[in-house]
Amino acid sequence: MDWKLEGSAWKTESHVPLGQEGLLEDAGEDGVSESFQLLQIDVECESRESGSLPTGSATWCSKNVQRKQKHWEKIVAAKKSKRKQEKERRKANRAENPVLGICPQHSKRFLKALTRERLLEAKHTGPRLCIDLSMTDHMSKKELSRLAGQIRRLYGSNKKADKPFWICLAGFSRDSPLYEECLRMNDGFSSYVLDITEEDCFSLFPLKTLVYLTPDSEHALEDVDVNKIYILGGLVDESIQKKVTFQKAREHSVQTARLPIQEYMIRRQNGRNYHSEILALNQVFDILSTYFETRNWPEALKKGVSSGKGYVLQNSVD
Repeated sequence: MDWKLEGSAWKTESHVPLGQEGLLEDAGEDGVSESFQLLQIDVECESRESGSLPTGSATWCSKNVQRKQKHWEKIVAAKKSKRKQEKERRKANRAENPVLGICPQHSKRFLKALTRERLLEAKHTGPRLCIDLSMTDHMSKKELSRLAGQIRRLYGSNKKADKPFWICLAGFSRDSPLYEECLRMNDGFSSYVLDITEEDCFSLFPLKTLVYLTPDSEHALEDVDVNKIYILGGLVDESIQKKVTFQKAREHSVQTARLPIQEYMIRRQNGRNYHSEILALNQVFDILSTYFETRNWPEALKKGVSSGKGYVLQNSVD
C-alpha cells in the first residue's frame, strides 16, 4: 500500500486484485461483506485443492492423540465416580451414626459450633484429663513431633466422643519448642477448645483429686470418676525412663493407677517375645473415653491396646 500526500490530507491507494475493482467501488458495507465472503471461498477452495488441511477431526488427530484422549477421559470418569461414591459413603455414615441426633443436612459451621459447645460443657460436667508436659525440655525434635501428633489424635478423638473430657495441657509454655511443633503439625491448634497453662498440674488442682496414670502403679484403675482429675505423662516411647511418672507422683503424694491390662488381657506369644503396657497418649485416652461411654473394660482395652503390644483379651480366639 502506497501513501501519497495531497494538500494537507493523507490518502491511501489500495492495490485491489484484477476483477474485483467493481466490488469495492459501489458496494458500501454490503459490498465489502460480499467481497470478503468471496475471498474466504477462494481460500477454502485452494485448501481443498492443495489437500493441506484435513476436513474431519478424526483424520486431523493421529491415533496416538486419540488414544491419549480416550485414556484421559477414562481417568476423569473414574475420578468423578470415586467422588460420588465417597460422598454417598459419608452421607450413609452420618445417617447411621448421628451425633446427638444431628441430621446430616446441617452445615459444617453449625456442626463445628455444636462440637465447641459440647466441649465447653464438659469443662463443668464431664471428666477431666490433664497432660503433664513439664518433662519435654530434653526431648529430641523427633520425639517432640511424635508427642505433637499424639496430642492432635487425642483431641480429635475427644471431639468425636459422645461424652467428651475436658482437657488441660499443663506445664506447657507458649514459647517452648513443643508449642511451635504443635502449631506446625496440627492445623487449627491455636483454636483447640482446651486449657493451656504453664503451671504444674500439682499446683493447679487439689492433690486429693488427682490420679496419675502410670504403668508402674500397683493399683489397677477400676472406674472413671467425674470428680477426679486424671493425669497422663507427656512422654513418648523413645524417651520413657522407668518409673519417671510414678516417682513424680509419689514425690507429691498423689494417687496412682494403671490401666487394667493385666486383669482383662493375657500375653500372646510372638516371635520377639515382646510385651509392653506402655501406650501413647491418644491410645490411653481412647481406652478411658470408650470405658466412660460403655462401662466395659474389655471393649475399651480392645480399642486402645494394639496387637503389637503383645496382649490380647482373655476370651479372644487366635
